[in-house]
Parts: sequence; C-alpha cells; structure tokens
Amino acid sequence: MKIGLLGAGVVAQAFARHSIEAGHDVMFSNSRGPESLQGLVADFGPAASGGTMIESIHQPVVLLAVPWKHVKAVLNRLDNWNNHILIDPTNGIDENGLVDLHGEHSSEIVARLAPDARVVKAMNANFMENFQKDPVVEPFRRVVFISGDDANAVRTVADLFESFGLAPVLLGDLEQGGRMQAVGNTLAGHDFFLPWPARRSFPEFNGEGRRRARRSVQN
Repeated sequence: MKIGLLGAGVVAQAFARHSIEAGHDVMFSNSRGPESLQGLVADFGPAASGGTMIESIHQPVVLLAVPWKHVKAVLNRLDNWNNHILIDPTNGIDENGLVDLHGEHSSEIVARLAPDARVVKAMNANFMENFQKDPVVEPFRRVVFISGDDANAVRTVADLFESFGLAPVLLGDLEQGGRMQAVGNTLAGHDFFLPWPARRSFPEFNGEGRRRARRSVQN
C-alpha cells in the first residue's frame, strides 16, 4: 500500500518508519514543496518519496500529520478526496494548551473540512515517544485506538496498524469513540498493551448492536 503523508514532522516520520518496516510505501508532503523534502526522503530510502499535498491525497490512505493550528489552512487547500481514507491523529491543542473546540472534538472538525474523505481517528491517544518504539513486547502489543463511521475504512486502518505490530482497538463511531480518545478525555496519554492475539472489539458488550439498530431506524 502507498500512503500519503500530509506533513513531514515527528508524527509523519514515526508513521513512515512503521509503514516502511511493514512493507508499505510512503509519500511525504508539506507546504514548501517536494524539493524541500529531498534530504528526508533520502534518509528513508527507496520506499519513500516526496510530492505535493495534492499528490499525497491521491493515495488510497492519507495521514493528516500537521499541528492543529495549521489543519484548517491545509484542508481548505485540498479537495477531491474521492472517498479516500484520511487518518486523523490530531488533537485540539496548541502552544497555549487545549483549544476551545466549542463542544466538538478535533476529528469532527476535520471531517467537516474534508467532506469527501472517510475520516478515521487514530494515534492521537498515543504519545509519540511511545508510538515510535517497537510496538511488540512479547507476548504483548501496544494498543492503538481507532474510531470511524465507515466500517470498511476502519477495517483498513486497523489492518494497517496491525501490520505495524500494534494492537488495534475499535472504539465505535467518530463522534463517541473519537471523543473517548481525544486529548483531555479518558484514554489519552495512557500506554496500553494487550496480550496477542487480541480481539479488536466486543460488539456484544459495547452497544454495537444498539447502534446498528438506531442507524437502521434513522435510515
């Protein structure tokens, strides 16, 4: 799989290393253009390339790896997502601390700014210093929480993280599950491990049946 990276900083590089080690290709991009990425791309080897942000969103899976203060400007420059998957690890935080998002969490805002993308929230509960480490400590794997409204997109992202050696745990839809893992809420910052293999979810216990019934009534 080839993955587009919107950004080339710590988050994008940590994700790229795991991706390449798992056999995937990555395309870095930033606001300054691919010429500014030549040294970085060379460091990551032949599985990495540099491109424009528009080229990056043409990949089937895209990682949004820019600071929160730049998210709106970056996404406003991009359109025609063509239903591609957008992994969102952002948190509503800046140099002054938590940003007032007026009752929403960051991925709800991202989904509104990229309406043609299938947004999946993931990674934002993990400190990067932990995410960068080997995810496997036998017989355990580091947990990554995943939330989204599109079941196929969630499955694709979970499969991707599992290929990294992580243990994906599904928290439900973007609104409820995303809020659980957002900064300032219950799960953010903890470094959880699960004995492997582990189930991604327990739908019979976590209300998935009720959510499906509710969606069926609404439709």
